[in-house]
Amino acid sequence: MCAVYTKAFVQTGMLTANGRESYQKVSAEICPLIDRQRAANEIALVNTGTGEVSYGINSLFKVIGNSMPVFRPLFAFKPFLYIMAKLYAFVAYNRKVIIPAEAKVNSIQPTFKVLYRMAYLLFTWLGTSYILTAYAHLLTEYVPLGGAYREYFICGGQMIFQGIIIYCYKKKKLWDYLGNMMTISFAGSILLTLGLIVDQMVHLHPAVYIIYFLMVAGLMFLEHIRRSRLLELGWLMTITWAVYRLLVLGLIFSI
Repeated sequence: MCAVYTKAFVQTGMLTANGRESYQKVSAEICPLIDRQRAANEIALVNTGTGEVSYGINSLFKVIGNSMPVFRPLFAFKPFLYIMAKLYAFVAYNRKVIIPAEAKVNSIQPTFKVLYRMAYLLFTWLGTSYILTAYAHLLTEYVPLGGAYREYFICGGQMIFQGIIIYCYKKKKLWDYLGNMMTISFAGSILLTLGLIVDQMVHLHPAVYIIYFLMVAGLMFLEHIRRSRLLELGWLMTITWAVYRLLVLGLIFSI
C-alpha cells in the first residue's frame, strides 16, 4: 500500500523519482536518527538536508501541503489532524491484511496492535453484512429473504466458526487469518454493490443477479486459496470456509 501511494506522489510530481525508498532497503547513512520500527508502522519522511524526520499522517500532509499550500491550514487544524491520524493508523496497522504480501526474511515488520485489528474486523463485518442484506432483496426469486439481521449473524458466525478452527489449528495466525478472511468478505460485498447500482438504473431478470453473486463467490474462493497460501495455512481453512457457507445455504433453504 505504501508503494502504491508513494508511486502516485512521484507520478504527480509531489516527490522526485528517487524521492522514495522501501523502509527495508533504506541505508543508515540517509538518516541515522530514523526509528526503523516506527518507519515500518508509519511511513517516514526524511529531510536529507536537515536530518528532520516526520512519520505517518504528518509525512503525507507535508508532502501534499508542499505541493498544494491551500491545504496547509486544514492540515494544521488539530481536530482534523487527530481524526486523520486515527484513520491513518487504522489503515497502517491493518495494511498487511488489506493487501497481503510475502514477508521478507529478516526484515522489520509492522507492529501488531490488537485493538486496531478488532476495529477492522468490526468495520468489515458491519459493512459486509449491510451490503449483503441489501443484495439479498435481489435474490428473493431463488433464495428466501430471511430476517433483517440474517446476514449479520451469518457473517459474524463465520468469524467465530473460522476463529475457533484457526485457534486450534495455528493459534499464532489467528489475527492475521481473520483479518485476511474479512478483507475477502468485504471486497466481495463491494463487488456486489455493482449489482445494486445496476438495479437502480435498470431491472434485470433475477437470474442475472444470482449468476453475478456466484461469480463473486468464486472469486472470493480463489482469493481465499491465495491468501491461505501466503499465510502457509494449507487447504484446511479454505475447506472449512466453504463448508460453513454450504451449511448456511442448506439451513436457509430448510427453514
